[in-house]
Amino acid sequence: MVSPLPENRRPKNYPPGPWRLPFVGNLFQFDFDMSNLHLGIQLFVKKYGNLISLDFGSISTVIITGLPLIKEAFIDMEQNTLKRPSLPSRKRVFKDNGILFSSGQLWKEQRRFALTILKNFGLGKKSLEQRIQEEAHHLAEAIGEEKAQPFDPHFSITNAVSNIICSITFGKRFEYDDSQFQDLIKLIDETICYEASIMSLLYNVFPSILKYLPGTHQTVFRNWEKLKLIVSHMVESHKKDWNPHKPRDFIDAFLTEMTKAQGNPNPERRIINPVTLASPILPKHEDDIEKFSCHVVMIFEKVHSEIDGVIGQWRLPSTGDRDSMPYTNAVIHEVQRMANIIPLNMPREVTADSTLAGFHLPKGKMILTNLTALHRDSKEWVTPDVFNPDHFLENGEFKKRESFLPFSVGKRACPGEQLARSELFIFFTTLMQKFTFKAPINEKPSLKLRIGLSLSPVGNRICAVPRQ
Repeated sequence: MVSPLPENRRPKNYPPGPWRLPFVGNLFQFDFDMSNLHLGIQLFVKKYGNLISLDFGSISTVIITGLPLIKEAFIDMEQNTLKRPSLPSRKRVFKDNGILFSSGQLWKEQRRFALTILKNFGLGKKSLEQRIQEEAHHLAEAIGEEKAQPFDPHFSITNAVSNIICSITFGKRFEYDDSQFQDLIKLIDETICYEASIMSLLYNVFPSILKYLPGTHQTVFRNWEKLKLIVSHMVESHKKDWNPHKPRDFIDAFLTEMTKAQGNPNPERRIINPVTLASPILPKHEDDIEKFSCHVVMIFEKVHSEIDGVIGQWRLPSTGDRDSMPYTNAVIHEVQRMANIIPLNMPREVTADSTLAGFHLPKGKMILTNLTALHRDSKEWVTPDVFNPDHFLENGEFKKRESFLPFSVGKRACPGEQLARSELFIFFTTLMQKFTFKAPINEKPSLKLRIGLSLSPVGNRICAVPRQ
């Protein structure tokens, strides 16, 4: 459990931060709109430096900013920062199980198992890439059915990306008009949105009180129980014709693994739910929309030209095309940099008294990584606040950037990074191959954001005009 600090007292040589109030800490120094939390933190970073402390109620947190400190914390002293904090909401829902929220030996075993199964079911092989290509084709067909009329692509894209995980986990994909699966996607979407509501945050601060009060945190708990029940039913269905020697999917493999480990399979609460993220880029101010739109049109034209020159308009894109399409690859990376969908990364916890940048980090303190500042650092990026694919290009070739960390870094980096990169390239290239995307006439995209497990814009309608 993340340990609290005594009221208005900090350990000797603890990272600096603003004055805190009894019981609530620094909570009231932030807007109650949690979508702006990562932006509010930047004001304190500017004042106190690249290693600061903030208290959210009884949860003491250290914010790490800048590539050198991030590397020192998560690579050089990695053994002291691998643990996930045991937050009350996570403990209630997941009991600290699962590859995202577990720690110690359990996490090591589950991560090793998950990576092994992903490889067994085609990660890095043509078989899984073909699934992604087929799903990209289905997505393009679904979007084509909109006949260039305004529509919100959120759930179509979510359905498509979910189907890749579902094909691995459950051994099947779901049609875009499957009402039950659409209800499931909407349930997940609502849940990950409410995860970052002020009531959910307050539950982690005051669980003994908030558990008796109504609010969005109660909706989160009810939804997770519904989602776990759905997965449990799928597990029970698999057990009926399960052959431990011929696993069809992740659930079959998990049943076999649990039988080996315990002799009594009970994987329901540990199966990973398919949570998907999609986040288009928007400018910061209303006045910039017209200029930004022209900028996007120019970028689209360059992407279309590269696609036409390398793969044409009919062959399915593959990851093997990536090296021949540096501009398209750069655009995808720049989208990730600007989208900043996990602005403070997944939290970690210090497992032993440590020293970072000369400051004392006591055991039990929670660590957040300031990816917002890293991906908008003027020392790392020529035009940090402008969408600029040239950030990832050098002499016409794609250039990797050390300061680009959307999947985090170290042993607790996202285990699905390779899969995600493949999906991003194939889905994006397929859609750009088939369509020109435009804003509907007389409609301006909303600049409002929402934050859940990720940061994303509110729904926007677009027009997908088929390319001739």
